[in-house]
Amino acid sequence: MKPPALLTLDVNGARHTVAADADTPLLYLLRNDLALNGPKFGCGLGECGACTVLLDGVPTRSCVTSARVAERHAITTLEGLGTRECPHPVQQAFIDEQAAQCGYCLNGMIMTAKALIDRCPDPTLDEIRRELSRNLCRCGTHIEIMRAVQRAAVLMREAKMRALPDATREAEVARLPVDLSVVVETSPSGARR
Repeated sequence: MKPPALLTLDVNGARHTVAADADTPLLYLLRNDLALNGPKFGCGLGECGACTVLLDGVPTRSCVTSARVAERHAITTLEGLGTRECPHPVQQAFIDEQAAQCGYCLNGMIMTAKALIDRCPDPTLDEIRRELSRNLCRCGTHIEIMRAVQRAAVLMREAKMRALPDATREAEVARLPVDLSVVVETSPSGARR
């Protein structure tokens, strides 16, 4: 039996060295060695999505990704998105929409949604459905999950706008299309016309 290798993993912006066989599934190292329990063991075959992490921003099934492969990438887990005190906009949207029942699928749903919104800031329902189609939810909270992803896209756009310098933000707002169907005219007295 060969001795374990020393592997260096870049997880949530910090470097960690672990002793493990290079073919060990990344999921095992995250949960057992680094105590990161956001990614869940579901099927062990890369089919359910419960173990999803981001490798360089790309949703990846950590149960079927070896430590050797992961070692060359920036790894982001659910814990790397936000905190209890300051959740990431995607996490906050899932909370706001109460998009969980048992919660087992949430890691995969949230990580996949984050990658989608990073790539496509204003996804359509079809794009959301297609992106989440390989993440299984046993409890049937799909409608709440879809709403949470839509809300997350809005929250992430708002957060991005708040982070811009004032002049840039004003220019960006000026470029936004105006939906006249939602503009309500009022008279000087404040009554609707």
